[in-house]
Amino acid sequence: MEVSVSGTQMLIGLGIGLIVLILLILKTKIHVFLALIIAAVIVGLVGGLAPAATVDAISAGFGGTLGNIGIIIGFGIMMGQIFEMSGAAERMARTFLKIFGKGREEMALSLTGFLVSIPIFCDSGFVILSPLAKALSRKTKKSIVGLSVALASGLVITHSLVPPTPGPLGVAGTFGVDVGQFILLGIVIAIPMALVTMLYGKFLGKKIYQLPNEAGDGWERPAYQKPIYDVISDEKDKKLPSAFLAFLPLILPIILILLNTVLSALSLTTGIYAALIFLGKPIIAVAIGLIISIYTLTVSVERKAVISALEDSMKSAGVIIFVTGGGGALGQVLKVAGVGDYIANGIAATSIPVILLPFIIATLVRFVQGSGTVAMITAAGITAPIVEAAGGSMLLGAFAACIGALFFSYFNDSFYWVVNRLSGITETKEQIRVWSITTTIAWAVGLVELLILNIFM
Repeated sequence: MEVSVSGTQMLIGLGIGLIVLILLILKTKIHVFLALIIAAVIVGLVGGLAPAATVDAISAGFGGTLGNIGIIIGFGIMMGQIFEMSGAAERMARTFLKIFGKGREEMALSLTGFLVSIPIFCDSGFVILSPLAKALSRKTKKSIVGLSVALASGLVITHSLVPPTPGPLGVAGTFGVDVGQFILLGIVIAIPMALVTMLYGKFLGKKIYQLPNEAGDGWERPAYQKPIYDVISDEKDKKLPSAFLAFLPLILPIILILLNTVLSALSLTTGIYAALIFLGKPIIAVAIGLIISIYTLTVSVERKAVISALEDSMKSAGVIIFVTGGGGALGQVLKVAGVGDYIANGIAATSIPVILLPFIIATLVRFVQGSGTVAMITAAGITAPIVEAAGGSMLLGAFAACIGALFFSYFNDSFYWVVNRLSGITETKEQIRVWSITTTIAWAVGLVELLILNIFM
Protein backbone atom coordinates (compact mmCIF):
# COMPACT_ATOMS: atom_id res chain seq x y z
CA MET A 1 0.00 0.00 0.00
CA GLU A 2 2.86 2.34 0.77
CA VAL A 3 4.31 1.76 -2.70
CA SER A 4 0.96 2.64 -4.22
CA VAL A 5 0.77 5.91 -2.28
CA SER A 6 4.36 6.75 -3.25
CA GLY A 7 3.59 5.98 -6.90
CA THR A 8 0.48 8.13 -6.80
CA GLN A 9 2.47 11.00 -5.30
CA MET A 10 5.09 10.73 -8.04
CA LEU A 11 2.42 10.82 -10.76
CA ILE A 12 0.76 13.82 -9.13
CA GLY A 13 4.12 15.58 -9.08
CA LEU A 14 4.70 14.75 -12.73
CA GLY A 15 1.21 15.88 -13.72
CA ILE A 16 1.44 19.19 -11.86
CA GLY A 17 4.95 19.80 -13.19
CA LEU A 18 3.89 19.24 -16.80
CA ILE A 19 0.80 21.43 -16.47
CA VAL A 20 2.87 24.23 -14.97
CA LEU A 21 5.50 23.80 -17.71
CA ILE A 22 2.92 24.15 -20.49
CA LEU A 23 1.18 27.12 -18.84
CA LEU A 24 4.46 28.93 -18.24
CA ILE A 25 5.53 28.46 -21.87
CA LEU A 26 2.17 29.50 -23.33
CA LYS A 27 0.78 32.11 -20.98
CA THR A 28 3.65 33.91 -19.25
CA LYS A 29 6.78 35.90 -20.03
CA ILE A 30 8.95 33.19 -18.50
CA HIS A 31 11.48 31.67 -20.92
CA VAL A 32 11.27 27.95 -21.66
CA PHE A 33 14.61 27.32 -19.89
CA LEU A 34 13.38 28.78 -16.61
CA ALA A 35 10.06 27.00 -17.12
CA LEU A 36 11.88 23.64 -17.40
CA ILE A 37 13.80 24.28 -14.17
CA ILE A 38 10.62 25.34 -12.33
CA ALA A 39 8.86 22.21 -13.58
CA ALA A 40 11.80 20.08 -12.43
CA VAL A 41 11.59 21.62 -8.92
CA ILE A 42 7.84 20.98 -8.75
CA VAL A 43 8.15 17.40 -9.98
CA GLY A 44 10.86 16.72 -7.42
CA LEU A 45 9.26 18.32 -4.37
CA VAL A 46 5.68 17.23 -5.03
CA GLY A 47 6.90 13.80 -6.14
CA GLY A 48 8.54 13.14 -2.78
CA LEU A 49 12.20 14.16 -3.21
CA ALA A 50 13.91 16.14 -0.45
CA PRO A 51 14.71 19.77 -1.38
CA ALA A 52 18.48 19.13 -1.36
CA ALA A 53 18.09 15.99 -3.48
CA THR A 54 15.95 17.91 -5.96
CA VAL A 55 18.58 20.62 -6.39
CA ASP A 56 21.35 18.03 -6.72
CA ALA A 57 19.39 16.18 -9.40
CA ILE A 58 18.80 19.40 -11.36
CA SER A 59 22.50 20.30 -11.24
CA ALA A 60 23.59 16.78 -12.22
CA GLY A 61 21.10 16.57 -15.08
CA PHE A 62 22.00 19.98 -16.47
CA GLY A 63 25.75 19.43 -16.28
CA GLY A 64 25.66 15.82 -17.44
CA THR A 65 23.63 16.62 -20.54
CA LEU A 66 25.70 19.63 -21.58
CA GLY A 67 28.93 17.83 -20.76
CA ASN A 68 28.16 15.55 -23.70
CA ILE A 69 26.81 17.89 -26.33
CA GLY A 70 27.06 21.56 -25.29
CA ILE A 71 30.33 22.20 -27.12
CA ILE A 72 29.10 20.41 -30.26
CA ILE A 73 25.96 22.54 -30.36
CA GLY A 74 28.08 25.70 -30.24
CA PHE A 75 30.44 24.48 -32.97
CA GLY A 76 27.57 23.36 -35.19
CA ILE A 77 25.76 26.68 -35.01
CA MET A 78 28.98 28.59 -35.70
CA MET A 79 29.57 26.43 -38.77
CA GLY A 80 26.04 27.18 -39.94
CA GLN A 81 26.77 30.89 -39.75
CA ILE A 82 29.82 30.43 -41.97
CA PHE A 83 27.69 28.49 -44.48
CA GLU A 84 25.23 31.38 -44.60
CA MET A 85 27.69 34.24 -45.04
CA SER A 86 29.89 32.44 -47.59
CA GLY A 87 27.20 31.24 -50.01
CA ALA A 88 28.14 27.57 -49.48
CA ALA A 89 24.49 26.60 -49.01
CA GLU A 90 23.52 28.14 -52.35
CA ARG A 91 26.46 26.40 -54.04
CA MET A 92 25.11 23.05 -52.76
CA ALA A 93 21.74 23.77 -54.32
CA ARG A 94 23.18 24.72 -57.69
CA THR A 95 25.42 21.65 -57.67
CA PHE A 96 22.48 19.32 -57.17
CA LEU A 97 20.49 21.05 -59.89
CA LYS A 98 23.28 20.34 -62.33
CA ILE A 99 23.62 16.72 -61.17
CA PHE A 100 19.92 15.85 -61.36
CA GLY A 101 19.21 17.77 -64.55
CA LYS A 102 16.04 19.35 -65.86
CA GLY A 103 12.71 18.01 -64.71
CA ARG A 104 14.02 17.00 -61.30
CA GLU A 105 14.11 20.37 -59.62
CA GLU A 106 12.05 19.17 -56.64
CA MET A 107 14.47 16.32 -56.00
CA ALA A 108 17.45 18.67 -56.26
CA LEU A 109 15.92 21.15 -53.80
CA SER A 110 14.84 18.40 -51.42
CA LEU A 111 18.32 16.90 -51.31
CA THR A 112 19.85 20.35 -50.91
CA GLY A 113 17.63 21.02 -47.92
CA PHE A 114 18.33 17.52 -46.63
CA LEU A 115 22.07 18.27 -46.39
CA VAL A 116 22.09 22.00 -45.71
CA SER A 117 19.88 21.73 -42.62
CA ILE A 118 22.30 19.39 -40.84
CA PRO A 119 24.50 22.34 -39.81
CA ILE A 120 22.06 25.23 -40.49
CA PHE A 121 18.72 26.02 -38.85
CA CYS A 122 15.91 25.25 -41.28
CA ASP A 123 14.52 28.81 -41.03
CA SER A 124 17.85 30.27 -42.14
CA GLY A 125 18.31 27.60 -44.79
CA PHE A 126 14.95 28.36 -46.37
CA VAL A 127 15.57 32.10 -46.34
CA ILE A 128 18.92 31.55 -48.06
CA LEU A 129 17.64 29.12 -50.69
CA SER A 130 14.12 30.42 -51.39
CA PRO A 131 15.38 32.94 -54.00
CA LEU A 132 16.79 29.99 -55.94
CA ALA A 133 13.42 28.20 -55.74
CA LYS A 134 11.75 31.40 -56.89
CA ALA A 135 14.14 31.69 -59.86
CA LEU A 136 13.47 28.06 -60.77
CA SER A 137 9.73 28.67 -60.65
CA ARG A 138 9.95 31.74 -62.86
CA LYS A 139 12.13 30.08 -65.51
CA THR A 140 10.61 26.59 -65.60
CA LYS A 141 6.98 27.66 -64.97
CA LYS A 142 6.78 25.11 -62.17
CA SER A 143 4.60 26.17 -59.25
CA ILE A 144 6.53 27.75 -56.40
CA VAL A 145 4.42 25.61 -54.07
CA GLY A 146 5.87 22.29 -55.19
CA LEU A 147 9.42 23.63 -55.15
CA SER A 148 9.02 25.27 -51.74
CA VAL A 149 7.49 22.17 -50.16
CA ALA A 150 10.34 20.01 -51.49
CA LEU A 151 12.99 22.41 -50.19
CA ALA A 152 11.34 23.10 -46.84
CA SER A 153 10.56 19.45 -46.08
CA GLY A 154 14.13 18.41 -46.86
CA LEU A 155 15.30 21.13 -44.48
CA VAL A 156 12.95 20.36 -41.58
CA ILE A 157 13.36 16.57 -41.67
CA THR A 158 17.12 16.48 -41.17
CA HIS A 159 16.82 19.49 -38.86
CA SER A 160 14.68 17.24 -36.68
CA LEU A 161 16.54 13.94 -37.04
CA VAL A 162 20.25 14.31 -37.81
CA PRO A 163 22.99 15.73 -35.52
CA PRO A 164 24.89 18.01 -35.26
CA THR A 165 21.63 19.96 -35.56
CA PRO A 166 21.07 21.09 -31.94
CA GLY A 167 17.65 19.50 -31.35
CA PRO A 168 18.45 15.88 -32.19
CA LEU A 169 21.92 16.32 -30.70
CA GLY A 170 20.34 17.33 -27.41
CA VAL A 171 17.97 14.36 -27.57
CA ALA A 172 20.88 11.99 -28.26
CA GLY A 173 22.70 13.37 -25.23
CA THR A 174 19.64 13.04 -22.99
CA PHE A 175 19.05 9.43 -24.05
CA GLY A 176 22.79 8.70 -23.85
CA VAL A 177 23.04 7.19 -27.33
CA ASP A 178 26.08 7.12 -29.61
CA VAL A 179 26.06 10.17 -31.90
CA GLY A 180 27.55 8.23 -34.82
CA GLN A 181 24.80 5.61 -34.68
CA PHE A 182 22.26 8.39 -34.35
CA ILE A 183 23.54 10.15 -37.48
CA LEU A 184 23.61 6.95 -39.52
CA LEU A 185 20.15 5.73 -38.56
CA GLY A 186 18.77 9.26 -38.68
CA ILE A 187 19.77 9.60 -42.34
CA VAL A 188 18.20 6.21 -43.12
CA ILE A 189 14.93 7.16 -41.40
CA ALA A 190 14.88 10.62 -42.99
CA ILE A 191 15.14 9.44 -46.62
CA PRO A 192 11.63 7.90 -46.96
CA MET A 193 10.15 10.91 -45.17
CA ALA A 194 11.84 13.31 -47.60
CA LEU A 195 10.76 11.27 -50.63
CA VAL A 196 7.09 11.12 -49.61
CA THR A 197 6.89 14.82 -48.77
CA MET A 198 8.62 15.68 -52.05
CA LEU A 199 5.99 13.70 -53.96
CA TYR A 200 3.26 15.48 -52.01
CA GLY A 201 4.86 18.78 -52.99
CA LYS A 202 4.81 17.83 -56.69
CA PHE A 203 1.13 16.88 -56.37
CA LEU A 204 0.25 20.07 -54.51
CA GLY A 205 2.13 22.21 -57.04
CA LYS A 206 -0.45 21.26 -59.67
CA LYS A 207 -3.36 22.01 -57.32
CA ILE A 208 -2.04 25.40 -56.18
CA TYR A 209 -0.38 26.76 -59.31
CA GLN A 210 1.41 29.96 -58.41
CA LEU A 211 4.34 31.68 -60.12
CA PRO A 212 6.45 34.76 -59.37
CA ASN A 213 5.56 37.68 -61.61
CA GLU A 214 8.10 38.96 -64.11
CA ALA A 215 9.04 41.92 -61.92
CA GLY A 216 9.83 39.52 -59.09
CA ASP A 217 7.88 41.56 -56.53
CA GLY A 218 4.61 39.64 -56.49
CA TRP A 219 2.76 36.50 -57.52
CA GLU A 220 0.34 35.42 -60.22
CA ARG A 221 -1.94 32.43 -60.77
CA PRO A 222 -2.28 31.72 -64.47
CA ALA A 223 -3.80 28.58 -65.94
CA TYR A 224 -1.61 25.53 -65.37
CA GLN A 225 1.04 24.93 -68.03
CA LYS A 226 3.68 22.28 -68.50
CA PRO A 227 7.18 23.13 -67.31
CA ILE A 228 9.73 24.75 -69.62
CA TYR A 229 13.18 23.31 -69.04
CA ASP A 230 15.68 26.01 -69.82
CA VAL A 231 19.22 25.63 -68.54
CA ILE A 232 19.64 27.65 -65.37
CA SER A 233 23.25 28.68 -65.14
CA ASP A 234 25.13 30.25 -62.29
CA GLU A 235 24.79 33.99 -62.05
CA LYS A 236 28.08 35.47 -63.17
CA ASP A 237 27.93 38.28 -60.65
CA LYS A 238 27.84 35.90 -57.70
CA LYS A 239 31.09 34.72 -56.20
CA LEU A 240 30.24 31.39 -54.61
CA PRO A 241 32.68 28.83 -53.20
CA SER A 242 33.41 25.70 -55.22
CA ALA A 243 31.26 22.62 -54.67
CA PHE A 244 34.19 20.80 -53.07
CA LEU A 245 34.79 23.55 -50.52
CA ALA A 246 31.05 23.94 -49.87
CA PHE A 247 30.54 20.27 -49.05
CA LEU A 248 33.83 19.52 -47.28
CA PRO A 249 33.10 21.06 -43.83
CA LEU A 250 29.81 19.18 -43.69
CA ILE A 251 30.78 15.79 -45.08
CA LEU A 252 34.15 15.34 -43.35
CA PRO A 253 32.85 15.49 -39.74
CA ILE A 254 30.08 13.03 -40.57
CA ILE A 255 32.59 10.60 -42.11
CA LEU A 256 34.90 10.91 -39.09
CA ILE A 257 32.07 10.35 -36.61
CA LEU A 258 30.84 7.32 -38.53
CA LEU A 259 34.39 5.91 -38.66
CA ASN A 260 34.60 6.31 -34.90
CA THR A 261 31.39 4.33 -34.48
CA VAL A 262 32.40 1.54 -36.87
CA LEU A 263 35.97 1.13 -35.59
CA SER A 264 34.83 1.16 -31.96
CA ALA A 265 32.19 -1.46 -32.70
CA LEU A 266 34.84 -3.67 -34.37
CA SER A 267 37.22 -3.16 -31.41
CA LEU A 268 39.88 -1.74 -33.74
CA THR A 269 41.43 0.63 -31.20
CA THR A 270 45.19 0.58 -31.83
CA GLY A 271 47.62 2.38 -34.14
CA ILE A 272 46.02 4.40 -36.92
CA TYR A 273 42.61 3.21 -35.79
CA ALA A 274 43.10 4.88 -32.42
CA ALA A 275 43.90 8.16 -34.17
CA LEU A 276 40.79 7.87 -36.35
CA ILE A 277 38.65 7.10 -33.31
CA PHE A 278 40.01 10.23 -31.63
CA LEU A 279 39.35 12.38 -34.71
CA GLY A 280 35.87 10.88 -34.89
CA LYS A 281 34.90 11.99 -31.41
CA PRO A 282 31.96 14.33 -32.12
CA ILE A 283 33.58 17.34 -30.43
CA ILE A 284 36.82 16.89 -32.41
CA ALA A 285 35.08 16.08 -35.71
CA VAL A 286 32.75 19.07 -35.64
CA ALA A 287 35.63 21.32 -34.53
CA ILE A 288 37.59 20.15 -37.58
CA GLY A 289 34.63 20.95 -39.83
CA LEU A 290 34.29 24.40 -38.27
CA ILE A 291 38.01 25.19 -38.71
CA ILE A 292 37.91 24.02 -42.33
CA SER A 293 34.83 26.16 -43.03
CA ILE A 294 36.47 29.23 -41.51
CA TYR A 295 39.71 28.92 -43.48
CA THR A 296 38.27 27.79 -46.81
CA LEU A 297 34.94 29.61 -47.10
CA THR A 298 35.87 33.03 -45.74
CA VAL A 299 39.13 33.66 -47.60
CA SER A 300 37.89 36.96 -49.04
CA VAL A 301 36.15 38.11 -45.85
CA GLU A 302 37.85 40.37 -43.34
CA ARG A 303 38.86 38.89 -40.00
CA LYS A 304 36.62 41.28 -38.03
CA ALA A 305 33.59 40.33 -40.10
CA VAL A 306 34.19 36.62 -39.54
CA ILE A 307 34.67 37.05 -35.78
CA SER A 308 31.53 39.21 -35.60
CA ALA A 309 29.48 36.58 -37.47
CA LEU A 310 30.73 33.81 -35.19
CA GLU A 311 29.89 35.85 -32.10
CA ASP A 312 26.38 36.49 -33.43
CA SER A 313 25.91 32.75 -33.94
CA MET A 314 26.97 32.05 -30.36
CA LYS A 315 24.06 34.15 -29.10
CA SER A 316 21.55 31.76 -30.65
CA ALA A 317 23.66 28.79 -29.53
CA GLY A 318 23.26 29.91 -25.94
CA VAL A 319 19.48 29.58 -26.09
CA ILE A 320 19.60 26.04 -27.46
CA ILE A 321 22.30 25.00 -24.98
CA PHE A 322 20.34 26.24 -21.98
CA VAL A 323 17.06 24.68 -23.14
CA THR A 324 18.85 21.38 -23.76
CA GLY A 325 20.39 21.52 -20.28
CA GLY A 326 17.01 22.33 -18.78
CA GLY A 327 15.50 19.27 -20.44
CA GLY A 328 18.32 17.16 -19.02
CA ALA A 329 17.69 18.60 -15.53
CA LEU A 330 14.02 17.66 -15.68
CA GLY A 331 14.90 14.17 -16.87
CA GLN A 332 17.35 13.63 -14.01
CA VAL A 333 14.75 14.67 -11.43
CA LEU A 334 12.31 12.15 -12.93
CA LYS A 335 15.00 9.49 -12.77
CA VAL A 336 16.05 10.19 -9.18
CA ALA A 337 12.46 10.47 -7.99
CA GLY A 338 11.70 7.05 -9.43
CA VAL A 339 8.94 8.26 -11.74
CA GLY A 340 10.54 6.42 -14.66
CA ASP A 341 10.56 3.09 -12.85
CA TYR A 342 6.97 3.51 -11.69
CA ILE A 343 5.59 4.42 -15.12
CA ALA A 344 7.74 1.77 -16.80
CA ASN A 345 6.21 -0.93 -14.61
CA GLY A 346 2.77 0.29 -15.60
CA ILE A 347 3.62 0.37 -19.30
CA ALA A 348 5.19 -3.09 -19.09
CA ALA A 349 1.80 -4.42 -18.01
CA THR A 350 0.17 -3.08 -21.19
CA SER A 351 0.65 -3.79 -24.87
CA ILE A 352 1.74 -0.22 -25.68
CA PRO A 353 5.32 -0.14 -27.02
CA VAL A 354 7.39 1.96 -24.64
CA ILE A 355 8.96 3.89 -27.54
CA LEU A 356 5.54 5.42 -28.28
CA LEU A 357 5.71 7.39 -25.03
CA PRO A 358 8.37 9.92 -26.19
CA PHE A 359 6.61 10.08 -29.56
CA ILE A 360 3.24 10.94 -28.00
CA ILE A 361 4.66 13.51 -25.57
CA ALA A 362 6.72 15.20 -28.30
CA THR A 363 3.63 15.31 -30.53
CA LEU A 364 1.53 16.95 -27.81
CA VAL A 365 4.18 19.49 -26.83
CA ARG A 366 4.80 20.35 -30.48
CA PHE A 367 1.10 20.94 -31.10
CA VAL A 368 0.71 23.04 -27.96
CA GLN A 369 3.73 25.34 -28.21
CA GLY A 370 5.05 25.06 -31.79
CA SER A 371 8.81 24.64 -31.46
CA GLY A 372 10.02 21.26 -32.67
CA THR A 373 13.33 21.65 -30.82
CA VAL A 374 11.61 22.40 -27.51
CA ALA A 375 9.14 19.56 -28.09
CA MET A 376 11.78 16.90 -28.70
CA ILE A 377 14.06 18.06 -25.88
CA THR A 378 11.15 18.26 -23.43
CA ALA A 379 9.91 14.80 -24.43
CA ALA A 380 13.43 13.39 -24.14
CA GLY A 381 13.90 14.83 -20.66
CA ILE A 382 10.59 13.38 -19.47
CA THR A 383 10.77 9.97 -21.09
CA ALA A 384 14.45 8.93 -21.26
CA PRO A 385 14.38 7.59 -17.66
CA ILE A 386 11.12 5.77 -18.39
CA VAL A 387 12.38 4.10 -21.58
CA GLU A 388 15.58 3.07 -19.82
CA ALA A 389 13.71 1.65 -16.82
CA ALA A 390 11.37 -0.30 -19.09
CA GLY A 391 14.28 -1.84 -20.97
CA GLY A 392 13.30 -0.21 -24.26
CA SER A 393 15.70 0.78 -27.02
CA MET A 394 17.23 4.12 -26.05
CA LEU A 395 18.16 4.73 -29.71
CA LEU A 396 14.58 4.27 -30.93
CA GLY A 397 13.27 6.21 -27.95
CA ALA A 398 15.43 9.15 -28.99
CA PHE A 399 14.15 8.99 -32.57
CA ALA A 400 10.57 8.71 -31.28
CA ALA A 401 10.98 12.08 -29.55
CA CYS A 402 12.45 13.63 -32.71
CA ILE A 403 9.78 12.25 -35.05
CA GLY A 404 6.93 13.28 -32.75
CA ALA A 405 8.24 16.87 -32.87
CA LEU A 406 7.37 17.09 -36.59
CA PHE A 407 3.62 17.00 -36.02
CA PHE A 408 1.35 19.61 -37.70
CA SER A 409 3.34 22.83 -37.95
CA TYR A 410 0.87 25.63 -37.33
CA PHE A 411 0.56 29.31 -36.31
CA ASN A 412 2.80 28.88 -33.28
CA ASP A 413 5.74 27.61 -35.37
CA SER A 414 7.97 30.28 -36.92
CA PHE A 415 8.91 28.01 -39.84
CA TYR A 416 5.22 27.81 -40.83
CA TRP A 417 5.29 31.53 -41.53
CA VAL A 418 8.71 31.50 -43.17
CA VAL A 419 7.70 28.86 -45.72
CA ASN A 420 4.28 30.30 -46.51
CA ARG A 421 5.27 33.96 -46.62
CA LEU A 422 8.30 33.43 -48.83
CA SER A 423 6.17 31.27 -51.13
CA GLY A 424 3.45 33.89 -51.44
CA ILE A 425 0.76 31.78 -49.76
CA THR A 426 -1.62 34.02 -47.76
CA GLU A 427 -4.87 32.08 -47.36
CA THR A 428 -5.03 30.04 -44.14
CA LYS A 429 -6.54 26.96 -45.79
CA GLU A 430 -3.78 26.93 -48.39
CA GLN A 431 -1.11 27.56 -45.76
CA ILE A 432 -2.28 24.47 -43.89
CA ARG A 433 -2.19 22.40 -47.09
CA VAL A 434 1.24 23.72 -48.00
CA TRP A 435 3.00 23.24 -44.67
CA SER A 436 0.86 21.82 -41.84
CA ILE A 437 -0.12 18.79 -43.91
CA THR A 438 3.46 18.37 -45.20
CA THR A 439 4.96 18.11 -41.72
CA THR A 440 2.17 15.77 -40.62
CA ILE A 441 2.90 13.47 -43.57
CA ALA A 442 6.57 13.36 -42.51
CA TRP A 443 5.43 12.66 -38.93
CA ALA A 444 3.17 9.79 -40.07
CA VAL A 445 5.84 8.20 -42.29
CA GLY A 446 8.29 8.44 -39.41
CA LEU A 447 5.84 6.72 -37.07
CA VAL A 448 5.46 3.80 -39.48
CA GLU A 449 9.25 3.48 -39.74
CA LEU A 450 9.56 3.66 -35.96
CA LEU A 451 7.09 0.82 -35.43
CA ILE A 452 8.82 -1.31 -38.07
CA LEU A 453 12.24 -0.74 -36.52
CA ASN A 454 10.84 -1.56 -33.09
CA ILE A 455 10.00 -5.06 -34.32
CA PHE A 456 13.60 -5.79 -35.33
CA MET A 457 15.63 -3.87 -32.74
